[in-house]
Amino acid sequence: MNIPVINEASETQRELTVPDEIFEARYRRDLVHEAVRNYLANQRLGTHSTKRRDEVSGSGKKLWKQKHTGRARMGEIRSPLWYHGGIAFGPKPRDYSYAVPKKVRRGAMRSLLSERVRRNMLAVMETLEVEEPRTKAFVSKFAPILNAHKTVLFVDREVSEPVRLASRNLPGVKTQRLEELNIYDLARYEMVVITEPAIMKLAEVLKP
Repeated sequence: MNIPVINEASETQRELTVPDEIFEARYRRDLVHEAVRNYLANQRLGTHSTKRRDEVSGSGKKLWKQKHTGRARMGEIRSPLWYHGGIAFGPKPRDYSYAVPKKVRRGAMRSLLSERVRRNMLAVMETLEVEEPRTKAFVSKFAPILNAHKTVLFVDREVSEPVRLASRNLPGVKTQRLEELNIYDLARYEMVVITEPAIMKLAEVLKP
C-alpha cells in the first residue's frame, strides 16, 4: 500500500510504498489491550510498603491478663486493632512486571499502525529538523500539524538535540527515538508523525 509523505505544512509531496502485511493488518483489539496492559504493568515501581505488627515500634508485653478483667482479651500494643499498631495485610514491595510473547507485542503494533493509517492518524515526513533549539522555532515550523491535533507524537530514528530541546516544553507533544516507541504512546496520542527512515526501519522490524 501507499502512504503519503507530507512536509511541515502538512502538504502531500509524494507517496511511500510500505508492506501490506504491516500497514493493512486486521485490527485486533484483544492484542492491543494485552500489549498496553503489559506495558503499564511493567512501568509500575511497586515500592509501596506498610509496616506489619512485627515491624512497628512498641513493647511485646501482654497488656493485661487474659481472663477475669471484664475487658476484651488483648496481646501486645502493636496489634492492628490499636492506634499506631501494625497494618494487617498491607502492601509490600513487589514486582508487577510480566512477559507476553513477542508475537503478541508485534501483532498489536501492526494492528494499531494499520488502524491509524485507515483513520488518517499517521503521517510520514521526510525529516524532523529545526533550525535552532527554540520552542518558538518548533511551533512555527510544525504549526499546521500542531494546530490540527491536541496531542502529537513525533518519531525519528535518532532525535537531534535541537529538536528535543525545542519540543520538550510543549504540552501534548512528544519526540521519541524509534527504539523507544511503545504500544502505549502509539495508542494514546491523537496524531503520530514518523519520519521516512524510521517507518522503513519499523516495517523491517515488524515483518511477520
